[in-house]
Amino acid sequence: MSTIGKIPNKKIKTKASDLLVQALEAEGIEYIFALPGEENLDILESLRNSKITFVLTRHEQGAGFMAATHGRLTGKAGVCLVTLGPGATNLATPAAFAQLGGMPMVIITGQKPIKNSKQGQFQIVDIVNLFAPICKMSKQIVHGNTIPALVREAFRIAEEERPGAVLLELPEDIATENTDEQVLEPHERHYAVADEAILDEASKLIKKSTMPLLLIGAGANRKHAHKALCDFVKTTRIPFFNTQMGKGVVDERSEFFLGTAALSDGDYLHCAIERADLIINVGHDVVEKPPFFMEKNGKKVIHINYKSAKVDQVYFPQIEVVGDLARSMQLLKKKLGGEIQFDSSYFHKVHKEVEWHIRQGAEDARFPIIPQRIVADTRKVMGEHDIIALDNGIYKIWYARNYKAYQPNTVLLDNALATMGAGLSSAMMAALLYPDRRVMAICGDGGFMMNSQELETAVRLNLNLVVTILNDSSYGMIRWKQTAVNFSDWGLDFKNPDFVKFAESFGAKGHRIKATKNLIPTFEKAFEKGGVHIVDVPVDYSENQKVLIDELSEKVCVL
Repeated sequence: MSTIGKIPNKKIKTKASDLLVQALEAEGIEYIFALPGEENLDILESLRNSKITFVLTRHEQGAGFMAATHGRLTGKAGVCLVTLGPGATNLATPAAFAQLGGMPMVIITGQKPIKNSKQGQFQIVDIVNLFAPICKMSKQIVHGNTIPALVREAFRIAEEERPGAVLLELPEDIATENTDEQVLEPHERHYAVADEAILDEASKLIKKSTMPLLLIGAGANRKHAHKALCDFVKTTRIPFFNTQMGKGVVDERSEFFLGTAALSDGDYLHCAIERADLIINVGHDVVEKPPFFMEKNGKKVIHINYKSAKVDQVYFPQIEVVGDLARSMQLLKKKLGGEIQFDSSYFHKVHKEVEWHIRQGAEDARFPIIPQRIVADTRKVMGEHDIIALDNGIYKIWYARNYKAYQPNTVLLDNALATMGAGLSSAMMAALLYPDRRVMAICGDGGFMMNSQELETAVRLNLNLVVTILNDSSYGMIRWKQTAVNFSDWGLDFKNPDFVKFAESFGAKGHRIKATKNLIPTFEKAFEKGGVHIVDVPVDYSENQKVLIDELSEKVCVL
């Protein structure tokens, strides 16, 4: 048979780096946060013609923290791009931040050619194996043909419960290969529904309990179970408390809100926990500092989450409701059939006690400013949907206890890795995603200086952002711990730059608070003007000893 005039069936060849970018576009990626090197130049060229917005940062940590926070706020994996060797090793902390914090993130790193390299071991570190313990998946791309499947798998693994970090390494020579493979389109995923029998068992135990409490953890914040949990509380009228990373899932202005477990035990809230005979633990994540310690004393715990419980010495639930979290709460509410009858009088007493203590110091005019006043003034200037992003320090406990969150993911704090240096970049990501909301980074002077160079990135991106620096010229959290164990005050002091001039050198605006009454007007002025502002706030941490050590040690729970 003649073949004259027939066109051969040839597939179109695509450069591997172009195919990688096409696969990212197919995943719906809008931003890539990057500090590239020469090993990334092919990807950089492919991105130049892409619809993906390329965000250049001043340090790899800035790129990683922004990508992780994108995952936290959207549920869609954030993407960061760095080079080999020191570029990749600088991402170890953001990778752990995402992994422990349950934030979906895909990391793309470069590498020297793997087929024919003439540079020996220059800058060569086994990045794939280095990151394996702190990622859900860590793989090298060894052929362009594997890119579509590996990218699809990377996003599936990063985003499915429990979310976390994934790393793909693309060597220089593989990036230049030609391939005829096509991208794989993502599809919607659904989680299984909890078994009917276990839902029946859980509802029976709740109905039989005399003093049940609801605990809301980080997992409920991740997957936006806001409506299901609000309906559950409203219908059953069971009082609730939350972990630090569970703040805001249910409006903390609720009459049923008992407080945030900023400490593992010994707080006023723990009086209610000790009295409860049942805790319904929704979205529990063992990476958070325990909100309470289980003991073998007859107290029952129902674990409700996407996955079964990870049992340890202080957490061993008796019933596990495993499946789609929001759907589990809807089905459980239906089975309970309405308001649960129990004696809530003691919980009301605890509620009043917690509220009273939170109000103490909120109007204190001392200067430098005490934490209670700073938290109260922050709450006054931030609206219902506005976002605060906390770095790590002793102030995180004050904000967790005293700052009420009204909506999910409006208080961004890290109670998993608890790394310093992430607050500024996290706030930048929030400001980039939500330009119509007020966004405030709240950093200690120590944590702020760890990634302060990202101020240039924030200014370059034309973000509207207020950065509050709590200035005590020391590592305040460690000083508090030092005091708590009766060690001498030693070894934790340092000197800071002039933060006003520092801000101005980056093209931002700087403000120094010289009187307590000026804090709110300065915040309001900064938000109204727009752009990037630093507010230098002298802080008096003497209340740490008085409130978080002395008062708590003297309290008595009437059980």
